[in-house]
Amino acid sequence: MSMFGAVDLSSFAPATKPAGSVGGTPTPTSGAAGGAGGGLPVPLVVDVDASSLRDVAEVSTQVPVIVVLHSPRSQASAELASLLEQLAGQYAGRFQVARVDVDAAPEVAQALQAQAVPTVVALISGQPVPMFQGPVAEDQLRAVVDQLLEVAAANGVSGTIAVDAAVSTDAQAEPEETEVERAAREAIEAGDFAAAEEVYTHAIAQNPGDDDLKVARNQVRLMARMDGQDPHQLLAAADAAPADLEAALAGADAALALGDVNAALGRALEAVRTHQGEERESARLRLLELFEIIGATSPEVAQARRRLASLLY
Repeated sequence: MSMFGAVDLSSFAPATKPAGSVGGTPTPTSGAAGGAGGGLPVPLVVDVDASSLRDVAEVSTQVPVIVVLHSPRSQASAELASLLEQLAGQYAGRFQVARVDVDAAPEVAQALQAQAVPTVVALISGQPVPMFQGPVAEDQLRAVVDQLLEVAAANGVSGTIAVDAAVSTDAQAEPEETEVERAAREAIEAGDFAAAEEVYTHAIAQNPGDDDLKVARNQVRLMARMDGQDPHQLLAAADAAPADLEAALAGADAALALGDVNAALGRALEAVRTHQGEERESARLRLLELFEIIGATSPEVAQARRRLASLLY
C-alpha cells in the first residue's frame, strides 16, 4: 500500500483554523447534513464522471466522500471498490463512495492526479485529500477510513447519509444481472477464471454478434493472467528480457492493470515489431485483445491500430 509518500491524513486537519473550514472556506456543520429526515438523502454509492463530479463535491461539504478510481481491467481495483461499498453501509452512512471508471472518465482521473488503479482520494468540502494507491487489506482500509473521518470532523464535515433512502436509491439504479453475468461472477469469485471464460465462450457461440460478451471474455483472460502476479515485478522482468515474448506480453498486461493504457499498447506493439512468424502473430492477437478491453472508440486504440497497420503492411 502506498500512502503517497507516507502522508499522514491527520496533517490535513487545520492547526489554527476554526472547525468548519477547509482551506479557509466555511462548511456546514453536522446538523446541516442531518436535516429533518436525519440524514442526507443521497445514495451511499455513486458512479461519477466529469459531468457529475461537481455534485459529489457538493455532497462533500456535508458528508466526506471517498473517491475510488478503478478500471474493469484491474481485478484489484474492482475488489477494493466492492470493499469500500460494503464499508459505506457498515459505517451507517458516515461517508459516500464515488466510483470513477478511469477508462470512461480519464479527465476525472487526470484532475485527481491518479497515476495507477486503484487510487483512492477523499473529498472534504470539495477539496481532495490523498489517501492511497494500490490494494489494501480490510483492517488497513478501516484504519485509514477512521482517520479520514477524524479529519473530516475536525473540519466540520460530520454529517451522515440517510441509509434507508440511500440503499433504496442505489438498488433501483443497479441493472439486473443476467444469467451469464451471474455464472461468470460466481466463477470469478471462486477463483476459477477458466470456468468464467467458458461461460462467456458458450454465450458468444449463442450470440456471435455480441461484442460486450467478447470484451468480458478478454477481461477474464486478463484477470487470469494477472492472478497472483505483481505488476511491478512483471514490468521489471519485461524490461530485463526484451527479447522474451511472454515477458513482453506480461509487461503489457501489467501496464494495463496499473491503468497505463499507452504503456500497455506500446509494449504490445513493440512485441509485434521485434518478433517474427508465429511469435509475431501471438503478439498481434494479444494486442487485439487489449484493443477490445480498452475500447474500440479510445483514441489510444485508434492510434495503436494505425501503428499496427504500418508494422504489418
